[in-house]
Amino acid sequence: MKIKDIQNDIIDEFAMFEDWMQRYEYMIDLGKSLPLIDEKYKTEDHIIKGCQSKVWVHAKLDDDKLIFTADSDAIITKGIIAILIRSYSNQKPQDIIDADTAFIDEIGLKEHLSPTRANGLVSMIKQLKLYAIAYQTQLN
Repeated sequence: MKIKDIQNDIIDEFAMFEDWMQRYEYMIDLGKSLPLIDEKYKTEDHIIKGCQSKVWVHAKLDDDKLIFTADSDAIITKGIIAILIRSYSNQKPQDIIDADTAFIDEIGLKEHLSPTRANGLVSMIKQLKLYAIAYQTQLN
């Protein structure tokens, strides 16, 4: 499935909820289903800088596609990274680099986060794209 299709699915899912409390609950549920990062990657090297909470992300290349795992010490943040990983995991690095993030605005996520969480969201996207750039460089 292409990134844009996954993002459209996420937009449709968020549209089903009437208010932001329901959407927050849904994000928390998504966080609970997140493929967990191996404990050996819960190190300073894997922490995303710029997040209020601790967020660890690991990426590996498997069959020319990036596979992400992550965890966070905060339930909302864990839900946010789960949404991003759902969008970008199991995709080719170049596709991740080229993908836009308009779906974040379309679901209204950024406007319903505190300024520090919104900054953390930007940092998470940046880090996932940096992984994609690093692996794309290896493929070239």
